[in-house]
Formats: sequence, C-alpha cells, structure tokens
Amino acid sequence: MRPQSLRARESVLAATCALLHEGGLPAATVDAISARSGVSKATIYKHWPSRTAVAAEAFGAEMAHAVPSPDTGSAAGDLAEQVRRVSEFYASPAGTTFAQLLAACVTDPAGAPYFREFFLAGRREAVALLWRRALERGEVDDEVDVETAIDMLFGPLIFRLLSGHAPLSREEADAITTAALHGLLAR
Repeated sequence: MRPQSLRARESVLAATCALLHEGGLPAATVDAISARSGVSKATIYKHWPSRTAVAAEAFGAEMAHAVPSPDTGSAAGDLAEQVRRVSEFYASPAGTTFAQLLAACVTDPAGAPYFREFFLAGRREAVALLWRRALERGEVDDEVDVETAIDMLFGPLIFRLLSGHAPLSREEADAITTAALHGLLAR
C-alpha cells in the first residue's frame, strides 16, 4: 500500500474510532467519517464497502487494545480473567457499539465479512492462544475443540448484552466461567 493510501486509511480508522466513542454506530456515517478524517467518500468506498465495514475494522483494533490477553499461569486463571475482561468491555459504552455492529451485520451483507475478519477473528485468535497454552500444560481436555470452548465461554456474554436478561458483572462472568469449565451435570 502506498504511503498516501496508508495515511488515508489510518485517518479514516482514527476518525471512525472517535465517532464510535462519541455516538456509537449511528454517529459513524460515511459522511461523518469523511468530514472528520479529511478523506473523500470515494476513497472510503474504495477501501470499504460500507460504514459497517469501516466501523468493524476500527472497533476490532479498539477492542484488541482495550482487552489484552492475560497470563496468570493457569488455564482456569487465564480463561476466567479473559471472560471478566470481555464482560467488563461489553458492560461499558463500547458494548452498545458492539451490539450495534452485530445487528448491522444482519442487514449489511457486505459489512459482515469485515466484522468477522477484523473483529471476531482477532478476538477468537486471542482466546485460541490461551487455549493452546492450556493444552501444552495439560490443563484442558484435548478433545474439546477451541471453537466450542470459545463459544461456551463468550457466547453467554453476547447473549446477555443483546437480551439484557442478566447483568454483565464480574460475579456473573465468574459464574459463566465456572459452569463452562466444570460442566453442568452432577459428577
């Protein structure tokens, strides 16, 4: 990528992050992104098919920075801490933006792949790294697929965020982690 294109891309992503902080996805229109970044709408559409796509890329980088992977020395500690961190992130105003992006992907088929690539893939890979570490230490069941483990640990947080039926608190995050790690059936 040429330096000018790289600068324009960085400017668009920075402007999008700022707009998402100020008003969530509704504030991050292509017109607003263009005005804030100084990059033409034509250039924005050259790199992204929709505002959902731009927002997904910007938000993915934001969450990666805001929710670093822990290293507590144990699988249980790492996974519990990561669930807590993600729960805390979703409980913040950023959680509303996440929910807006997720909903936008339902009606924006061009933006949805960007959400999966720039948001979900990075987050899932961060947890997969924790899982691989746990496998190397023999702390988790090697017959459990990492994708299943991720869904079990983090799916409930997303459901709670979207439905509002239960809080996103540290205590609830710990209860989810305990149930996922120890199972639901009596031994």
